[in-house]
Amino acid sequence: MTAPHEHAAPATGTGEATAAQYVYGVTRADATLPADLTGLDDNPVTLVAHEHCAALTSDLPAGRPLGRRADLMAHERVLDALVDAGTVVLPFRFGAAMAGTEAVEKELLAANGERLGQVLDQLDGRLEMRVRGTYVQDALLREVMSDDPQIAELNQRLRSIPADAADAAYYDRVRLGEMIARALEQRREHDGQVLLEALTPAAEATVRKPPAREEDVLDVAFLIGRDRLADFQRAVEEIGAAHADRITVRLIGPLPPYDFVPEA
Repeated sequence: MTAPHEHAAPATGTGEATAAQYVYGVTRADATLPADLTGLDDNPVTLVAHEHCAALTSDLPAGRPLGRRADLMAHERVLDALVDAGTVVLPFRFGAAMAGTEAVEKELLAANGERLGQVLDQLDGRLEMRVRGTYVQDALLREVMSDDPQIAELNQRLRSIPADAADAAYYDRVRLGEMIARALEQRREHDGQVLLEALTPAAEATVRKPPAREEDVLDVAFLIGRDRLADFQRAVEEIGAAHADRITVRLIGPLPPYDFVPEA
């Protein structure tokens, strides 16, 4: 599937028909856009259609590169508006641009129409929900100390060493840090799997992301049918309440289904 290129500097063009176009994503050709939907630099968002598919586009800002925070927010705002309206959308990552509406129609839609239609079928009636679980740090450390006598004993011994002798215990401190890190990794894997198994039944697909921080338990994108959204939200609430003393569970969404767009 031929994708729009990431745009570093706007192409020149003076007429509306030849202006470079920013592409937010693809939807059905018969989709109805929310009223007064605007994108980058508050330019009106329109549909460039070919057969059964249409690209969501607006004129590319002229005379400057993309990348401002306002640009990112505008990109998300357009896609979120489609999701909120219940309209199927194949979202593009930020930065996609093409030379003009003719290029959008021929190079993107005509060249990839069959594949785009298949992906829209796969995403129709579905949305992305993101669940993140984070340990309550104090509670986690208490668990590690109480569950592993070796860690607890070494920690207590190091705490009793006078400050003027701390250098002599350097390697013991390194060993304690390594022991705690291993214990945290084992605990994270177990707890993350418990959360995931509780939430997966309401989902059609999942994408698990690696933890970014030591305290992260779980970060997963779920593809949810709109008719199962209430069930999924209820499951998240229940698992969050069950683990509230040690894990903070956050639900983010609905989101455009970025994580479920097949690779080109």
